[in-house]
This record gives sequence, structure tokens and C-alpha cells, in this order.
Amino acid sequence: MNFSGIITGIVSFAIIGILHPVVIKCEYYFSSKIWPVFLVLGLASCAASLIIQNGLCSAILGVLGCCLLWCIKELNEQEQRVAKGWFPANPKRTKQS
Repeated sequence: MNFSGIITGIVSFAIIGILHPVVIKCEYYFSSKIWPVFLVLGLASCAASLIIQNGLCSAILGVLGCCLLWCIKELNEQEQRVAKGWFPANPKRTKQS
């Protein structure tokens, strides 16, 4: 039996589940200006997925890379959610425009 699809799905679900609170915490502590970190990590993961020969590892790295790139968008949306009062703002950080 081939479990690659099931494993990829489970790992994809885990990556998305892990990155959701990471985006929230990163926006809270660093603001959305941390987006270049997600860009570099996302592009590196996507590039690594092109180089890796193992199909399962390549797929997982591709999913990770795309999710990290998607986090850039989510950082901006999280900043808007904080501005609307849906999430707490970091009181130690000065208000940024």
C-alpha cells in the first residue's frame, strides 16, 4: 500500500495548524514587519522541494513553502484583526501606522 498521500495530507494539516498560532504570535511580538523571514523561509522550502529526490519529502517541503508564503498575507490580515479589536494588541509595542 502507498501511504504517501495520507502522510502528505496529515503533515499538511499539521503545518497549517502550527503556522496559524505562529502568525498570531509573530504579529503580536514583532508586528507584520517580520514578513521577510517568512518570505526567505518559504522560498527556501520551495527551492528545496525542487531539489529533493524523495517524492514525499519534496511534497512536504512544497506544502511548507507555500504555507510560509501564505503566512505573509495572514500577517497583514492579522494586523487588521488586531486593529478591529478581534485580537489583543501588544501593549509594549508603540502604535505603528
